[in-house]
Amino acid sequence: MLQNCSSSPFPEDDTVPEEMDLDYANNTAALAIELMTCHGVPQTADNFGVWFHYVLGTDAAFNRTIDVIITNKTKFDKRINWGLVKTLRALQGREAPISSIVTDRLSEVLAKATSYLAKAAADNRAHVAKLSDVAAQAENGCDPLILIGELANELSRAALRATSLETQFTSTSKELDRLRTSLRVAQHCANTDPLTGLANRRCLDDFMRAALIKAMEHDEALSAMLIDIDHFKKFNDSFGHQLGDQVLRLIAGVLKNDLRQADLAARYGGEELIAVLPGADLSACKEVAERIRLTIAERQIVRRTTGEALGKVTVSIGVAQFVLGETVAELFERCDRALYFAKESGRNRTMTEIDLRDEFAVEAIAVGL
Repeated sequence: MLQNCSSSPFPEDDTVPEEMDLDYANNTAALAIELMTCHGVPQTADNFGVWFHYVLGTDAAFNRTIDVIITNKTKFDKRINWGLVKTLRALQGREAPISSIVTDRLSEVLAKATSYLAKAAADNRAHVAKLSDVAAQAENGCDPLILIGELANELSRAALRATSLETQFTSTSKELDRLRTSLRVAQHCANTDPLTGLANRRCLDDFMRAALIKAMEHDEALSAMLIDIDHFKKFNDSFGHQLGDQVLRLIAGVLKNDLRQADLAARYGGEELIAVLPGADLSACKEVAERIRLTIAERQIVRRTTGEALGKVTVSIGVAQFVLGETVAELFERCDRALYFAKESGRNRTMTEIDLRDEFAVEAIAVGL
């Protein structure tokens, strides 16, 4: 945690208890207020919540966001502060992690594995002790035939114990594989839109949070495109929602094929899809958007049950690039404005925030501003 204005009053190895005592809470609050004063943050209730959470250090990604802002010497203005408030609210309103679904079962498996290991260790100690006893008897001149019999019996018991332990660990390993599969399926369902197979809003939020932090830390470009199907309501009314769903899946398939592994495509809502391209500037993102638009425009929609050709669909796309210090909502809002401009300009085209600014400049000149 960056604390440029003050050193922490807490020991480095101190941990936050489940229920804070009064002194701990007071110290945390005092440091939060000190940091707010240092960085010129108004001491409102919402802002205090942000910095109290920051001092607690319970969310590494959230703290890194603030650390990057401090390192870049960005002013904590109204826009930045409100963005942090909304980010914290989103974190606090999240559902419990999907991993909690299998936590209890995983604990049982770990306890069972620990028990197996403890039994194996005890059996191994007994085996070593018996072999030592046989060796001592041999030194004392005991009948070799008796010693051979005892040794053979002990080795046989050791082999049986090893076989039993192997069976138990094989069973445990299979159970862990089942848990791993269940967790992957649960995580996939929690992060995926069931209709299109693209990421859902929850997954998009997580991805954007990490992407913004990386873009700020490494001074990398980050762009997004918002895609809307032209005349989608008319298509639904004419051919039915099942065909509309087929169109959404078709466009989702184009996105999956045309984007890089590092990019993310998500269903933004209704007939709107969004793609986020880390490391891509506005020009590169527009180029990808145009390729996607042209690919979709070339596709023929066919009724699967009859093979009837229903024509083609087109999309309008708005593209914007992340600006240091802005929120995700502000980036997406600029994408939305560019998308609206694309529709107003005739649809089936890609417009960027630059096109939008150029249009406003032309209008300003026209009215003599």
